[in-house]
Amino acid sequence: MTTKNPAIRTRFAPSPTGFVHIGSLRTALFSFLFARHNGGVHVLRIEDTDQNRFVEGAIENLLKVMKQMGIDFDEGFYLKENGEVGLSTEASAKVEERGEFGPYLQSKRLDLYHKHAEELIKNKKAYYCFCSEQRLEELRKEQTALKKPPMYDRLCRNLSDDEINKQLAEFKAAGKNPVVRFAIPLEGQTVIHDLVYGDITYEHKILDDQVIIKSDGFPTYHLAVVIDDHYMKISHVIRGEEWIPSTPKHLLIYQALGWEPTQFAHLPLIVNPDKTKLSKRQGDVSVEDFLQKGYLKEALINFVAFLGWNPKTEQELFSLKDLIKQFDLSKINKSGAVFDPGKLDWINSHYIRQMPIEELTDRLIPYWQEAKLATHEFLQKKDYLAAIANLEKERLKKLSEIGERTKYFFEAPDYDPSLLVWKKSDKNKTKQALTGLADLLSKTGNFGRENLETTIKQFIAENNYDNGSVLWPFRAALTGQEKSPGPFEVCATLALGLGKKEILKRLETAIGKLG
Repeated sequence: MTTKNPAIRTRFAPSPTGFVHIGSLRTALFSFLFARHNGGVHVLRIEDTDQNRFVEGAIENLLKVMKQMGIDFDEGFYLKENGEVGLSTEASAKVEERGEFGPYLQSKRLDLYHKHAEELIKNKKAYYCFCSEQRLEELRKEQTALKKPPMYDRLCRNLSDDEINKQLAEFKAAGKNPVVRFAIPLEGQTVIHDLVYGDITYEHKILDDQVIIKSDGFPTYHLAVVIDDHYMKISHVIRGEEWIPSTPKHLLIYQALGWEPTQFAHLPLIVNPDKTKLSKRQGDVSVEDFLQKGYLKEALINFVAFLGWNPKTEQELFSLKDLIKQFDLSKINKSGAVFDPGKLDWINSHYIRQMPIEELTDRLIPYWQEAKLATHEFLQKKDYLAAIANLEKERLKKLSEIGERTKYFFEAPDYDPSLLVWKKSDKNKTKQALTGLADLLSKTGNFGRENLETTIKQFIAENNYDNGSVLWPFRAALTGQEKSPGPFEVCATLALGLGKKEILKRLETAIGKLG
């Protein structure tokens, strides 16, 4: 696509480990919003250097989720599809790459990482480490016992060339590779000029000589991310606050390679209402899970945008277009972003109410089918399903609630007889009221909501009943629920789909329950 400012280049660089965590969605969203607001380029890179965590199909799933959420990429991976592919559909898609700075999969860039690792070793900015796991574990235990932060003691940093060559030969003979560590300067400090948190200073003496090439030949995140961001000309890195302690190491690698670093903007942690860190367990807070529960993509995007970002206005509801227009890194908060499920429900209920009834009905049908309610018979009655949807749309917080809420529209309810009795009435008066009501409705031809209300209120007045003594048991007899839409709306809707006979049958059942 044409861009106004190609100097602005952001990237979303997840690991292919399965589900898309809500925190990953926020990172992708903010990176996307910043690029689009500034007319820049948004890149998707896949960081698969930890081969043990690679999940087959994770890249395809990620791309489907991002597409569904409206987050797109100008470079990197994309789905070349044969038609539309839904989240729960078998993939008929192939993952392909586009862009001039590929490959965009780290495992295909190993030669580049090794080239620069060797350059760092040659310039004494990195070194081979031959220490065994056993020695490193003992070192960690010793430091922990002394209440010191676990750090490598730099034993291999001062080996002579002869010692290094001897160890390399021994490792090679054994079919093993040593790791490579970055040599942190022993003195001085590094300052992070963060676009959210301001200047953060790290003393070099507290930084560990991090591994940058593992024994399996793959780079660690620290080396790969610097090299990739440099070669892909990334101008701004937007990522979670948990990466702040790693940032001075990245800046030092930039410096050691003689490169100009990217600009960094770190996002506040997402926390639960009790301030504990939001779980990262797959499925607990995955985007797929929220979508399957019936949260709308518009609501999720709106909600996630407020996890750390504040427009500094009273407005709380934003479309993706609105967010692109207003997004600014200066409006990101430094304090933890509270994940409030109640707020998500409120936002989602708003978008449900705004949805055209035909679209809402189509979105609800899979949930009715999952609850084994929308059988073939009911799927032929689209006007009936639309009427139910219209009746419930004001009360729904998420689409998945529709099954239990509306079960009585598909089958007769079962309930305790005590539910029928209004708090200011008794069993005998309730039975009398329902018997008179059943007789009245058996002679009624027009079951439109307005006519029902006029007819039944006239019946109440003529018999000196109070409204609650009639309308409460009437509604309870039809729905079997303590809370539901009003009796006139329910009765009119039931008449549309199941007919007058079903309404009279439910009244007869209620009268029978009262003895």
